[in-house]
Amino acid sequence: MEKDTTQNVAPKHQLSVTDAVAIIVGIVIGAGIFRTPSLVAANTDSDSLFLFAWILGGGVSLIGALCYAELTTAFPNAGGDYHFIGRAYGKKLAFLFAWARMSVIQTGSIALLAYIFGDYFSQIYNLGEFSSVIYAALIVVILTAINIMGIRLGTGTQKLFTVTEVAGVLLIAAAGLIFAPEFVEPTSAVIEPPTTSGNFLGLAMVFVLLTFGGWNEAAYISAELKAGKKKMVRVLVISILIITAAYLLINIGFLRALGHSSIAQSDAVAVDLMRIVWGETGVWLIGIIVAISALTSANATIFTGARTNYALGKDFKVLSFLGKWNSQTSGPVNAFLVQGLISLILISLGLFTRSGFETIIEYTAPVFWFFFLLVGIALFILRKKEPDAHRAFRVPLYPITPIIFCLTSAYLLCSSLMYTGIGALVGVIVLFVGALLLTIFQRIEKRRFKNEEYQIDEMEV
Repeated sequence: MEKDTTQNVAPKHQLSVTDAVAIIVGIVIGAGIFRTPSLVAANTDSDSLFLFAWILGGGVSLIGALCYAELTTAFPNAGGDYHFIGRAYGKKLAFLFAWARMSVIQTGSIALLAYIFGDYFSQIYNLGEFSSVIYAALIVVILTAINIMGIRLGTGTQKLFTVTEVAGVLLIAAAGLIFAPEFVEPTSAVIEPPTTSGNFLGLAMVFVLLTFGGWNEAAYISAELKAGKKKMVRVLVISILIITAAYLLINIGFLRALGHSSIAQSDAVAVDLMRIVWGETGVWLIGIIVAISALTSANATIFTGARTNYALGKDFKVLSFLGKWNSQTSGPVNAFLVQGLISLILISLGLFTRSGFETIIEYTAPVFWFFFLLVGIALFILRKKEPDAHRAFRVPLYPITPIIFCLTSAYLLCSSLMYTGIGALVGVIVLFVGALLLTIFQRIEKRRFKNEEYQIDEMEV
């Protein structure tokens, strides 16, 4: 009889600091850095303010990372945010978070990144009318298979992708800093003010922090870090510093080669830079770099996303098939499969309503920032609720640091609601469906529990 390798098995401590940093950097430095600089420049009126926004983004992310460091070292769990929310608020709210993450947020990110890969790789080798869709579906299947095959192969692939991705970003930075002729801004050049209302730097920060998004995924690998609890602090700090340095270099390169006004007016700032330096060969090269960046982020998102599904399966018997950990591959195989299937469904929807698909992904931002805010508040709740829990790391300057983190998250929640408008209803609908499913699952579990009690009573009789 074949031995079952999925029952009663927990995650093992197999990830090194380098593995964890590669995953976090790989998630964050994605395709966004090749698009958002234009939006940030359009909402800042000087070079210094433009660069300050990126430095501030790194600072805000570091503050958030310190808050997460306390939570991940005190309560390491493969469920990450799901686990923190569950401990602080209870299983019902935790289920809603896991549902939103599994149904749209995480799987939508995977699908969107796969589409970005498909778009850019199609410029290198086109497969026809549905080239982007075919490449997107293939990449989800291949990366999911790689992660199912084992944690070593998955993290090894991630390290290779991350090194290649960072090298690509540095190449673009070098193109702007070294190879491109220095741009001289005409004295008459005036950047037209954006059509939005309110604090323009505040709007710029929405785009900056969107580009920094993803470092919180460290929470989902905290239970698998073999270097010890305190090393999670090192993972987060090193990751944020690498990301901030890379973003600063590439944006200084953009400023030097293109100038502030040209960046603000560009739809593809990296393409514009590479065309100046190396012509059409540079355009082809940027296609490869962006494709690799999307691939890197997609692989890391697949790796961490399945961990939430695994934690959900451990807590709800109806979904217990998700909570099985394979000891041979050190991964939640069923959770990977479900995540991959949902991602493929979203990709297939994009086949028919491409713009609508991308809009749905964008409009899930309010849901993300809502739960991000709840995690920040959870730090205060868990300090009161579980004061005796061993905290290998305590966030410095408490309570000021977590208050700043919560205020930032609240501001971005309001901003995302303001700028998405009616589209934010998509996220609300997702949560409503999740609430209905939670009610159904609870009734099923209650019925099952009553049946088990009845059978025990009959046996005693």
